[in-house]
Amino acid sequence: MTAAGEQRPNIGALLGMTVERLDPGEVVFALRTRPDFANPLGITHGGICATILDSVMGCAVHTTLEAGIGYTTLELKVNYIRAVSVDDRALTATGTVVHAGRRTATAEGKVVDEQGRLVAHATTTCLILR
Repeated sequence: MTAAGEQRPNIGALLGMTVERLDPGEVVFALRTRPDFANPLGITHGGICATILDSVMGCAVHTTLEAGIGYTTLELKVNYIRAVSVDDRALTATGTVVHAGRRTATAEGKVVDEQGRLVAHATTTCLILR
């Protein structure tokens, strides 16, 4: 929030992400593909999956932190499994904390399509900013 109480622009709003579930150590976000997500081959750019994975894994870590403590991504490893068309396909991403330490945290994530098929999976290491 800004000082005036307005929401700051963010990557989730830009990509149309919705929060489906927020639990301690696990979060679920969703988005729908659209033509402006296309890579030069006309399919959803891998950066879309990387971004939603970075978001759910980081936010899962965030759910384990005390108020006022931040984090940042140190490392992100993504494996792409299948292509996704840009014609309004639903993608759902789940991020789960694997380890929440004092200085670092790790998490894993996966993106599935409307049929529950794995599209991409990832791991991350986050630096805890105390």
